[in-house]
Amino acid sequence: MTIELIEIIGRSEQGITRPFICRGDDNHVYFVKGRNAGRRSLICEWVAGQLALRLGLPIAPFEIVYIPPELVSIAMREDLRDLGVGNAFASRKLPAVELSASQIAQVPVDQQCDVLAFDWWVCNSDRTLGERGGNPNLLWDIAHDQLVVIDHNQAFDPCCSAQEFLGKHAFWGQAPMLFHDWVVEQGYAERFQQAMLDWEAICASVPSEWRFLDDEQTLPTDFDFHAIGQWLMRYRTDNFWTLT
Repeated sequence: MTIELIEIIGRSEQGITRPFICRGDDNHVYFVKGRNAGRRSLICEWVAGQLALRLGLPIAPFEIVYIPPELVSIAMREDLRDLGVGNAFASRKLPAVELSASQIAQVPVDQQCDVLAFDWWVCNSDRTLGERGGNPNLLWDIAHDQLVVIDHNQAFDPCCSAQEFLGKHAFWGQAPMLFHDWVVEQGYAERFQQAMLDWEAICASVPSEWRFLDDEQTLPTDFDFHAIGQWLMRYRTDNFWTLT
């Protein structure tokens, strides 16, 4: 059953899209990305999130939520055009803080490898972190003392290259093991293959209006589900594991 938003609480000051902070009729608070994020970005969030779940990543709970026109019409804000109405992507707000470089050692090595492998697979280079900071898109759940993975709006980047990853990813320290251990590589290849068994179902779950740039649904986005599904199969090649 689709969650409907019942309250617009505010708006985040962080992130390019500055998601809105809203309450759903399930009484949870969410970071909501709507019209301003762009349709392709919403697809990337949803599809990458679904793949991440299937790989067992500790991703923040996320939903497709419905923004009723009535809620927008009564809200006293000047930026509601950025939110829009209809279906939107929502990530649950958790009692968490942004992961710092000093906390990386607290993240289990297997989780670090999972996130690094996943980001290389979906070409998400938007997870940088070093001694001078960065944009990790990783949180630390202070209530449960564990990692939380968020934000995949820049996944499936056709311009992504190994250069984007070399030494920049938050968990790049695990690269020697991940990309130079045949047994580890085969284990991830099997996990990727298992996740891809649900590819058609994941694609079918994307709201129809997200597939178009316009409300009239005449101009398709450049997210080619079939082509990207084929591209994700590159984990079967040696080049994928040698970062070329």
